[in-house]
Amino acid sequence: MNSPDFLLHLMVILLAARILAEVATRLKSPSVIGELLAGVVLGPSLLGWLTPDETLRLLAEIGIILLLFEVGLGTDVRGLARTGGQSLVVAILGFILPLLLGFGIASWGLGLDLLPSLFVGGTLTATSIGITVRVIADLKRQGSTEGQIVLGAAVLDDVMGVVLLALLYEFSIGGGVSLVNTGKVLLFVLLFFILAAPAAKIISVVIKRFDKVSDVPGLVPTTMVSLVLFFAWLAHSVGAPELLGGFAAGLALSRRFFLPFGAALHADPVFAHRVEEEMKPIVHLFTPIFFVMVGLSLNLREIDWSSGFIWTFSGALLLVAVLGKLAGALIIREPWPTRWIIGTAMIPRGEVGLIFAELGRSSAILDTQTHAGLVIVIALTTLLPPFVMKALYRRYRDALPPPTARGVEGRSQIDPAP
Repeated sequence: MNSPDFLLHLMVILLAARILAEVATRLKSPSVIGELLAGVVLGPSLLGWLTPDETLRLLAEIGIILLLFEVGLGTDVRGLARTGGQSLVVAILGFILPLLLGFGIASWGLGLDLLPSLFVGGTLTATSIGITVRVIADLKRQGSTEGQIVLGAAVLDDVMGVVLLALLYEFSIGGGVSLVNTGKVLLFVLLFFILAAPAAKIISVVIKRFDKVSDVPGLVPTTMVSLVLFFAWLAHSVGAPELLGGFAAGLALSRRFFLPFGAALHADPVFAHRVEEEMKPIVHLFTPIFFVMVGLSLNLREIDWSSGFIWTFSGALLLVAVLGKLAGALIIREPWPTRWIIGTAMIPRGEVGLIFAELGRSSAILDTQTHAGLVIVIALTTLLPPFVMKALYRRYRDALPPPTARGVEGRSQIDPAP
């Protein structure tokens, strides 16, 4: 793509995302729905004006990294620790059940071979942490009990999904599975999160000192974006997903992080608040690109809607995709409204599911019909849960404790009734 075309496409993406996000908000729906629909409208599914290319994918990747940075900034780690056991239950069951049930349907129900069946089950394990946390943030419930549980479970789901994706990739290229390499990836992820806090503390001290003597505006957002991008690169270098680098950077800089950087920021809350405020415009510029790209990646015209296989296959997988994620949430010790909301929040597959499905397609492991069935399930599980979450919050609003009870300071997080 030449420069003028790229500039035009970027303009169309930003404006369409903003307009449809405003429309969605007016219709009492999360703004992320409008941004996803902008991609569907602009992409091959409808108008066909835009197609994903490497430059747009890179901007979308920056968007999801910055979004996870913002999530990390607002995360109450003490609250996350309190819900850690429940997040673990939700994540593990939401990972294992869809994997086994999806594999069973593909292998025994439809007679697919071992490797395609593994890809089908692997695709259903995904949870789109970007879409999930954005919906919760749009509903202003990120500081609530269910918000903390979902965030913890989605992060764990993402780590497990990356490991599984690595294993399936080794299968696809015929190199076999190396448990040693899998163990190394897990170890690197753990070490990364342990070392992120002291590293961010040291860098932030340098940033604050330069900020006091600098006469050039924009030092804080420039250096903070650089820090986030460095953490994303470092995460990839040690075998973890780049987006977890953004989350770790935000977490380490959070005013509610208690080891070891929190003490320093509590001594200077003005600087911590300034970081949050000056980063918001940058985050809100890049994140819509990511959600538009999810919509652009869905080509609904490629699906043979008259095929009986498509309806049977996608219907069975959709049932597994929903029930597999709900199961873990329904057995934890929380009020029933909270359980239903948590389970629903774990359903979106989004870009993570598309990565699994695309790897299977590009490796010639999944045929056109199987890939199309997976795309249908990914599309439905991406577009519908935000509406269901909105309805659940509206119905159970009076039964849910306010997020301020979980450490969100200075503002009401209750979503206003329509």
